[in-house]
Amino acid sequence: MQATLVEKDVFLLEGREGGPRSVVLAGVHGDEMPGIEAFERLLPTLEIQRGKVWFIYANPVTMALNRRVFEANLNRMFKSDEEMTKEQRKSYEYERAQFLKPYLEGAEVLLDIHASTTPTGKPKPFVLCEANAKGIIEYLPFNVVVNGFDEVEPGGTDYYMNKIGKIGICVECGFMTDPEASLRAEESILNFLKVRGHMEGEVSMYEQRWARMYTLYLTKVDFRPAKEFEDFEPVVTGQVLGTDGEEDVTAPRAGFVLFPREREGSGKEAFLFGEWMS
Repeated sequence: MQATLVEKDVFLLEGREGGPRSVVLAGVHGDEMPGIEAFERLLPTLEIQRGKVWFIYANPVTMALNRRVFEANLNRMFKSDEEMTKEQRKSYEYERAQFLKPYLEGAEVLLDIHASTTPTGKPKPFVLCEANAKGIIEYLPFNVVVNGFDEVEPGGTDYYMNKIGKIGICVECGFMTDPEASLRAEESILNFLKVRGHMEGEVSMYEQRWARMYTLYLTKVDFRPAKEFEDFEPVVTGQVLGTDGEEDVTAPRAGFVLFPREREGSGKEAFLFGEWMS
């Protein structure tokens, strides 16, 4: 059976046989096109043999505006109410998270498609997950797997799935307007459906290197990177990564930086610090 529209922006694929239940999200950030484009190519003709798969355009308001966020970051809205500000709880994205939660709760595994806004170089595609995703992520078209995000940057869709005893997987497919990233998003979806048992077909394992995130740096005043870092760029102990107000921000030990961004104001996410595990 082909996809049916069950409510606005939510499509259901149902196999003729019973089986697993999965959710695939695109457009959590509305300007990240690869997952959205993959949905547009796949949904008109895609069929599965077993189980149920919900394909959801996660953040349609930001998709219409071609913006990352409308009033808040949807991928921080899956924490408890007590962990969020009053402004966050009043946002459109908070409301949208409540809409999405029943679909996440009704599935065993989530695949959330993202893309990078890193402006320099060619962003390295990678998987974000925890150890519970082993057995699935080895078949996704990525050579880097990063864990630890649930601890250092909670509130995402994958965080929520892990928190409720399910499996959450997020994939960063490359630069958000790169055609290769769009094709990688499509391959990720198809491989995911096969390894989950929704579809027949051969799928190969990928050689993967694991890393762990240890620190999310939040600004005190504002942050200016020391240079244009590429994602996963290695740094040494004590290396100046940027300035926060008048103070130098240095690497706590040897490792790498991820998503370094210029930020205005206090309490903003400036960069992540991690280390290779393998």
